[in-house]
Amino acid sequence: MLVPGELARKMLHHSGELSAWRRPMGRKQTGFSLIELLIVVAIIMIIAAIALPSLLSARISANEASAVQSLRTIQTSETEYATTYPNFGYSATLADLGGASSSACVPSPTLACLIDNLLASGTKSGYNITWAGDGLTPSVSYNLNADPIVRGTSGRRSFYTNYPGVIRYNDTGPATVNDPAI
Repeated sequence: MLVPGELARKMLHHSGELSAWRRPMGRKQTGFSLIELLIVVAIIMIIAAIALPSLLSARISANEASAVQSLRTIQTSETEYATTYPNFGYSATLADLGGASSSACVPSPTLACLIDNLLASGTKSGYNITWAGDGLTPSVSYNLNADPIVRGTSGRRSFYTNYPGVIRYNDTGPATVNDPAI
């Protein structure tokens, strides 16, 4: 039979053995080891390497869709401009279709308030948009080109349209009236 003091000593001795068994070095480990962190970083890099080409391809497709829509918007605006200002015909510059940048827009032949200023600047979504008129008054034709700022990175194809409104594309250089239609 154990005396109460011996029982307490045995319990302390036994709990000391358990705590020593749980912590072999007598230190408590917190955080992650360097190897564990390197493995996590390597896994993240592998996932990024798999996903990045798809992300870039989606961005290029979105830029191309934006360029085509920008050309359609400009075409519609040119038709409205020619209807509103018949003495001028089509606009003399792409900027003429834009509006005032800091105040309410009051339409005029040089600031028609038909497209936003970003589009009127000629650069949007990775594409340079160039406008060329016929130089006549009233103007009876125009040519629009949308070319990627960096081919293969901001876009793959160039686009072209003129008065009839058919949008054409070229995979290797600036598009012209002789290229295939979309």
